Amino acid sequence: MAEAEATTYWDELTNPLNLVLIFFIVYLIYKILRSHFETVEPVSLPPPLPKLRKDMTVAELKKYDGTNEDGRVLLAVNGVIFDVTKGKRFYGPGGAYSAFAGKDATRGLGTGQVAASEKEYDDVSDLTKEEMDSAKEWEEQFREKYDIVGKLLKPGETPTNYDDETEDKKIQ
Repeated sequence: MAEAEATTYWDELTNPLNLVLIFFIVYLIYKILRSHFETVEPVSLPPPLPKLRKDMTVAELKKYDGTNEDGRVLLAVNGVIFDVTKGKRFYGPGGAYSAFAGKDATRGLGTGQVAASEKEYDDVSDLTKEEMDSAKEWEEQFREKYDIVGKLLKPGETPTNYDDETEDKKIQ
């Protein structure tokens, strides 16, 4: 009888499904033990960029499309320039909204088209009330999520001299 039980036990153990499960368990134990003995290289994050406070013309804004050495990405909405570098996967090179990088995104965000204005300065006066309301909603979202750099200068407008005390909310 003991011999019959041993044969049944051996048959169960060598069943193909059980062999796969045993192999899988041994593999998992190996991976767990190996992970405890490996040294993990610390991931070094790039140092944060210094806060930028500056009014810019459209031509100056173009330099901040994420392709420069520092990788900074700026865009403007309703005349306010935002540092969207922390959202670089969306706004930087190759991102879904990279067309807005280094540009005035008001028209594109207001109309729902992922294309920024190529004009020297786009006064967006031809947008409908609904499109302007949409752009204003986008601006509010950007104000909550990203740092304000300054304002987008109209032709002939002089830049503001910012100090450390200037609040982001004051920039219109």
